[in-house]
Amino acid sequence: MSAVRDIVSTYRRPREVFSRWIAGAPDEARALIVVMVACGIVFLSQWPVAARKSYLTGEDIGPLIGGSLMAWIFIVPLALYAIAWVVHLVLTIFGGQGSSFAGRMVLFWALLAASPLWLLNGMVVGIIGQGFQAQLIGALGLFAFVIFWIIGLKIAYFQRDKG
Repeated sequence: MSAVRDIVSTYRRPREVFSRWIAGAPDEARALIVVMVACGIVFLSQWPVAARKSYLTGEDIGPLIGGSLMAWIFIVPLALYAIAWVVHLVLTIFGGQGSSFAGRMVLFWALLAASPLWLLNGMVVGIIGQGFQAQLIGALGLFAFVIFWIIGLKIAYFQRDKG
């Protein structure tokens, strides 16, 4: 199944999608691609925000986009790897049976699955600015990410068939 279909399916049947993505042999290349695509989409969602800020303040858009690029393409993926490792250690201490790869994959997939809401939030902020609408969509994006991650962690560490 394609990644786009899996993103849509994650909103309807997250357990099925997470089970499929962490099944089989660990594939670090696939995990790296997922995290980089997710961070790339979030980076793209910052462009309308930077364009609006540049237009309103007269700042050059280059440094605004450059800062976002540095954060989302170079720093955030490394931070996500570190977060996944710490969460893996904590969950194994509390009896979780999942692999470190499964822990990384569910975190990365949760971000990728929630990324359409991040894109929508970036467009809303870029078009109408900060306000109730942007806060609502941002909260929905954060909520979707957290819920997807929790569901994925339950599947990866506590409900998967280990045999």
